[in-house]
Amino acid sequence: MTAAMDDLNSEQTLPPARAIRFDRVNDLFAEMPEISRFIETSPEHDEGYRGFLERLRASSTPEEAVTFTAFALDSKAGIKWGKECVASLIPDMPPEDTKLLSFVSDWIEDSTSENRWNALQLAMFAPRRSPAVYLGLGVGWSGGPLAPNDLVTVPPWRAPRAISSAVMRAVGQMRTEHRGESLDFVLDRAAGLFRLN
Repeated sequence: MTAAMDDLNSEQTLPPARAIRFDRVNDLFAEMPEISRFIETSPEHDEGYRGFLERLRASSTPEEAVTFTAFALDSKAGIKWGKECVASLIPDMPPEDTKLLSFVSDWIEDSTSENRWNALQLAMFAPRRSPAVYLGLGVGWSGGPLAPNDLVTVPPWRAPRAISSAVMRAVGQMRTEHRGESLDFVLDRAAGLFRLN
């Protein structure tokens, strides 16, 4: 027991927390078959996350790599990736989007039902569907009931779809000549998350 505590108290770097939903890409497609509605390319037998991401990225529809990333990451990691991408691509947001991103950050830091409901409520009643609003919906649909006194839940594919929509909408807001560069930016961030898979 003491040796284990010494290991935890050491100054060595701890391994990263798990960020993917399933051990294998094929398991992701089997457990969340809805992903096939949004991605036409199928993984090869025992293809790893990073390899499949790079294959999608090099295809004629690299946007599928964004959708794949949103589905492959667990909800918290996906929301965090999406928030970082959106905030980097659109640093000057309107006040209502800045407030919503603050609620999204609150949920990332402390994933309570109350923080989830706060983000969802603000997103549901937003006057327009901005990237920040889609992230708020992703938080709200990340699991659990939709409201404190409501047992209704949403299908698990809704949160990753909202995250993907947020990132793609942010890329789409870039000037045409910068969209390819912006897509590369978000996919470089995604590739870093899959470096060990």
